[in-house]
Amino acid sequence: MRKYIPENVKLIPAEAECKFQGELFDVYQWPQEMFDGSTATFEMLRREDTVVIIAVLTAEEQRRLEKVTGDEDVEDKVVITYQTQPHQDWFYDYPGGRHDNPDETELEAAKRELREETGLSFANWKLVEVHQPFTKIDWLVYTFVATDLVGQVAQKLDAGEKIKVLEVTLDELREYAKKPNAKYLMPGFMQGVKNLDELRKLPALYEY
Repeated sequence: MRKYIPENVKLIPAEAECKFQGELFDVYQWPQEMFDGSTATFEMLRREDTVVIIAVLTAEEQRRLEKVTGDEDVEDKVVITYQTQPHQDWFYDYPGGRHDNPDETELEAAKRELREETGLSFANWKLVEVHQPFTKIDWLVYTFVATDLVGQVAQKLDAGEKIKVLEVTLDELREYAKKPNAKYLMPGFMQGVKNLDELRKLPALYEY
């Protein structure tokens, strides 16, 4: 269930009919009136929305998770994944996945995906970006920033997932983003972020 839809996205109109249902994409068509009064058949694809989570760990939270010990100086870090799926090579990405439960909001889906893939849960969540990768596909990607660690449990991965959890500094994140097998680690809104405190202070697009 979409709770927030930006004004600038292009969605399938209500009168469209589903002509094909696939495992990932559904095909919709509808009659569209043209400028000269004639009618043409227009077509769009639909797929389940995606949630992406940028989770930030403070030095103290890393110590709670026993990622570091002692009094050494530790930078804040971002959680990323190194993962593979059947018929796909290993790649770097943020935790996330499909918003495939109609009873969940985008935020609820993001919390579930982060917990399943990393075992982590956080108290503070902000929706910082929503974008539509392709205007011919009714598909939105919701990006959240998660802060204030609550705790960690064991991963709960799907049968088609192998996921290693990594914690990296912002400088390390920029280096990972240059790798050929990295996916979307530096989206547009991250380009101007100088430190992770700035990331925490990004305004929320919508209050859940």
